[in-house]
Amino acid sequence: MSSVRVVSPLVVRPATEQDVAEITRIYSHYVLHSCATFEMEAPGMAEMARRRSKVLELGLPYLAAEEDGRVVGYAYANAYRPRAAYRFTVEDSIYINPADVGRGCGQALLAALIQRCEQGSWRQMVAVIGDSGNAASVGLHQRFGFHQVGKLSSVGFKLGRWVDTVLMQRALGADPVHT
Repeated sequence: MSSVRVVSPLVVRPATEQDVAEITRIYSHYVLHSCATFEMEAPGMAEMARRRSKVLELGLPYLAAEEDGRVVGYAYANAYRPRAAYRFTVEDSIYINPADVGRGCGQALLAALIQRCEQGSWRQMVAVIGDSGNAASVGLHQRFGFHQVGKLSSVGFKLGRWVDTVLMQRALGADPVHT
């Protein structure tokens, strides 16, 4: 008789302080092994906790995707730029546990992130995607209505090569103009 592993459904929820260790582990992988982030040294748990707190202080969502009792990814929206004129624009960030890539975690997180941002005063969401060759991230954002609005060529140098960033954008809510 063979055993059947039952996997809990994916749950997207606000990330908690208890999630920071796993969030730090996931992010560290991307810092050390990819160009998805241009950060060169992986931040520790205290720094990741500080970053999460800063996002929450701005009233923005910081989410975790949990499956079978473990965090498989996280996403958050942050201020696009610090100047006041940008206050209605946010930038999204999504990171998935490498073993769980391709299973729909990114889709679930981005859908929830967009929904939560649409409930606030934000009118535009920007994605700054590290590495123009990151087809998975570009494709994910396209599926959610993001359009490529630019590419910055060779703006970063990481893992021994020059790296582009792709700029994508989508409106939040029915009326993209805040009055």
